[in-house]
Amino acid sequence: MQREITFCENKIHVLIEIADDGDVRLLHLSSLDYRPIPEEKKARFRMLELQLAGHYQGMSHNVQYTDTCPGALLRYADSRDFRNRFGRKLEIDMKSESVEATCHLQFYDDMAVVRSWCVVRNCGNDDEFLVYLSSFCLKGISKEGILDWDSKSCIMIPHTTWQGEAHWQTYTAAAAGLQKVGPDSGAKRLNVHSLGTWSSGEYLPMGYYENMYAGSGYLWQIEHNGSWQWEIGDEAGELYLQLSGPNENEGHWCKRLSGGETFESVPVAVAAVTGGFEVAAQEMTRYRRVIRRPNDDDQKLPVIFNDYMNCLWGDPSTEAELPLIDAAKEAGCEYYVIDAGWYADGGWWDTVGEWLPSEKRFPGGLKKLMDVIRSKGLVPGLWLEIEVMGVHCPLADKLPDSWFFMRRGKRVVDKGRYQLDFRNPEVAGYAAGIVDRLVGKYGAGYIKMDYNINPGSGTELQAESFGDGLCGHNRAYLRWLDGIWERYPQLVIENCSSGGMRLDYAMLSRHSILSSSDQTDYRRYAKIASNILTDATPEQIAVWSYPLADGDCEETIFNMVNAMLLRIHQSGFLTRLSDERFSLVKEGIECYKRIRNDIPNALPFWPLGLSDFRSEWISFGLSLRNKAYLALYRMQSSREHAEIPVRQFKGQKLSVACIYPKARRCEYEWNPLKGTLTVAFPQNYCARLFELNLK
Repeated sequence: MQREITFCENKIHVLIEIADDGDVRLLHLSSLDYRPIPEEKKARFRMLELQLAGHYQGMSHNVQYTDTCPGALLRYADSRDFRNRFGRKLEIDMKSESVEATCHLQFYDDMAVVRSWCVVRNCGNDDEFLVYLSSFCLKGISKEGILDWDSKSCIMIPHTTWQGEAHWQTYTAAAAGLQKVGPDSGAKRLNVHSLGTWSSGEYLPMGYYENMYAGSGYLWQIEHNGSWQWEIGDEAGELYLQLSGPNENEGHWCKRLSGGETFESVPVAVAAVTGGFEVAAQEMTRYRRVIRRPNDDDQKLPVIFNDYMNCLWGDPSTEAELPLIDAAKEAGCEYYVIDAGWYADGGWWDTVGEWLPSEKRFPGGLKKLMDVIRSKGLVPGLWLEIEVMGVHCPLADKLPDSWFFMRRGKRVVDKGRYQLDFRNPEVAGYAAGIVDRLVGKYGAGYIKMDYNINPGSGTELQAESFGDGLCGHNRAYLRWLDGIWERYPQLVIENCSSGGMRLDYAMLSRHSILSSSDQTDYRRYAKIASNILTDATPEQIAVWSYPLADGDCEETIFNMVNAMLLRIHQSGFLTRLSDERFSLVKEGIECYKRIRNDIPNALPFWPLGLSDFRSEWISFGLSLRNKAYLALYRMQSSREHAEIPVRQFKGQKLSVACIYPKARRCEYEWNPLKGTLTVAFPQNYCARLFELNLK
């Protein structure tokens, strides 16, 4: 007998139909009410897509991950609907002759986000080979409204690259390559994926779809530190969305399941909203705060000095550090991090792996310098790249191949480094011992954990496929990280990967702070600082502020504003600044300390929309109930004036203040009727920080 599971949870309307034959169909998951679906199409709205090797796959012709088998053969077995500490939880069990599957939908109180994943079990006696498993599968994301999907769909894809992170591009369906060619499905999809360990090497593991006619939207993130894939295509005359971790076609992944064995898909999160992208990003920000490891760092937001960017460039020494330590302390920094190079007398790129300090760089020892840092009231930190070993590291030739990624009998090499395999307990133990030494012997309270290679598809050792070995390593590394924090709960470990090449919430649900970019041009950094708020909470996003030795006051101000609504990663040769420019750095840090308690409770907004490197004016802000902070930039623009809409305060009286810098004022005026802040900046590449308070 047909039955329905229907409810509305945190403004997300859900309808799951269990057909007479037990077919489980997710007919609706949206911010809008349910619109009836023709009976003949309902069978195409299956809740899960699952493909085993050797099983029939239907009309997708191995192009789309639809009409999978035994995905199409799964039938309802049981369900559970209950509440846990996060909110409502729905679990639905399905079964075919060969496998059992459980779909998990976790809702979160007071936010329009659902987390989704699937667990598959081989319930037969023969081995099965899993080649695709959806973490989230929703057909009909375009079904609301009378217009065809090709005329009402907007898709946003977050392109990213080294030094150019979080470049969101907006496409119509046609611009994304999708065409409505008939009343049924086409064999074309929009396919976005990532291969290897750089989860955000080419795209952030995210995306956004909006039905512009109905006003509904979906923002999603895939929470995996390895290969992932999402696709949008045509199914049953409407668009569908599927999210997954690694798979066979894009991820070189296949997982053997012997009788009784299980596999759990990577978790994903979907915000279902009306009101547009900004609303969805705010909901996702709330969600990220809930799933993140509790830690003091994301509440206190200490100011960090790091000696690398536009400063020592990986060439530290006691002589070079001592004056910088004093300057960092005087400026108001609270952590002091010695970046790359501390473990080698000279060149260090392809010799990393032993992590023993250079006696040449540090006469008297590294410990002595770390003690000096602590004696100044600063918490000392060190750079580390624990997952790699240089090809010329003295240990590399002494260790067995089982320590490393292997393909076709050879060690995988990327830019002079081998990839260590954290599935190997000896590797994990060795890496833990290094952290023990840095914390216990040298007194490190902060580790900048960098990661500058991508070993590609994976490893063949003890794996059914390259991607299987990679996925096992990804998950083993996360377990290793969890173990480090069990031993050192107050240790701050920065998630860095050539800047922002691993910005995913498998990592960021653990790390309290991330490196946003390696961008060396402070002007270009404004775009990254603004847009990266789409990918992480503001209290986790570290942004470089590196006043140039030969710069001027406006350059120094611009540098500071880049970081002041996020996390300050102070750098640059502070010792070479004029007194006036050093005072601007100090003033910026003092201002930050006055406002930083608000940052962990604020939500991002973009008055001028997301930016790119061609934007003439850039603005991003953090909003609280009765106030907002606004970073505003004039880039290369012929317009001295700009009108900045602050929609949440339209019609209300505000007190507006330029809180940084105090001495270099600019003209500005609030118009409550229009809800706009009009500003005039004196020159190109000029930045200011504003505070807006309700009267």
